[in-house]
Amino acid sequence: MPDLTPEAMAALHHACFTTPRPWGTGEIASLLRDRHVFALGDSGGFLLARVIADEAEVLTLAVSPTRRRAGIGADLVTRFLTEARARGAATAFLEVSADNHAAIALYMQAGFVQTGRRRAYYAVPGGVACDALVLARAT
Repeated sequence: MPDLTPEAMAALHHACFTTPRPWGTGEIASLLRDRHVFALGDSGGFLLARVIADEAEVLTLAVSPTRRRAGIGADLVTRFLTEARARGAATAFLEVSADNHAAIALYMQAGFVQTGRRRAYYAVPGGVACDALVLARAT
């Protein structure tokens, strides 16, 4: 992903999220230094994930607000599953804000199912907390 630097990824993450809070350049750069972490995407969107042992985790997926509903997110999830399998993962999981209906629909279309709920997991601007749904599927 040579055209998408940690700075560009952080800017895109900031354009996409308030819940969970957007990640900064330093956080993304730190993740990318981890040998278990990989990134997929370009300036239209990116996915950060990690594979440890036989589990793959989507850390974040961000699609530019101006490029949504064009298949970028679905393509990134498909590529994630392929890469996760290639790295030895048997299962994949993620957390998603319970109020992020578009993301939940995207993941469900990709075969993820809800396996858990973390009550009041995300801090939301204004002091209200939002649940996180835990979704999983076989790779």
